[in-house]
Amino acid sequence: MPTTPVRHTNEMLADEQLSREQILALRAMSGQDRLRIAERLYWSARRMKAAGVRTQHPHWPEAKVDDEVRRIFSNART
Repeated sequence: MPTTPVRHTNEMLADEQLSREQILALRAMSGQDRLRIAERLYWSARRMKAAGVRTQHPHWPEAKVDDEVRRIFSNART
């Protein structure tokens, strides 16, 4: 029996929409600047995930928290 593929949407909520000014500012940036921002967002997301894992598992040593965050990000999908 064939399975129905899962549809993913990239629709943004109203408060997540970029303003015209934000779009123009991003377009004016160099690729290097946009990449730097993306990298900062990535590491910020990892720190937030680590904080969440620590909250859920306060007894875990930091090495285990790091391993879990690494596992979560390794299995993440777009």
